[in-house]
Amino acid sequence: MPIHQALALAKDHSLDLVEVSPNAKPPVCKIMDYGRYKYEQTKKKQEAKKKQSIVQIKEIKVRPKTGNHDLQTKIGHITKFIGNKDKVKVTVMFRGREITLSQQGRDVLNKIAESVSEIATVELYPKFEGRTMIMMLVPK
Repeated sequence: MPIHQALALAKDHSLDLVEVSPNAKPPVCKIMDYGRYKYEQTKKKQEAKKKQSIVQIKEIKVRPKTGNHDLQTKIGHITKFIGNKDKVKVTVMFRGREITLSQQGRDVLNKIAESVSEIATVELYPKFEGRTMIMMLVPK
């Protein structure tokens, strides 16, 4: 239908001519109330946003000489974060000459990964970034 004819028909019914699909060949237009169309589009966007899950990254920092009790407390926090479907970045920080204790830092990260292995998997295995060693855990 020619555009001028469609516009005249829309005007007779006191509605608007709305281009629904501009990328189609030929472009698709409908005769409808434009305000209602915009309202429905925003509602669809809001529904899509509600269904979208936002994954946060939580960070737990430890040191190579962190004690067992403190480590168990940190593991409890990791378990809570994983239960909330968040990713957890575990960081071992080395200060001064502690950089020579890289094997102890790796052992701490392996102990953490082993203790949460039932609820989480290791996404990023321990690696150095400057003076820190990081590991990323994700929920199963």
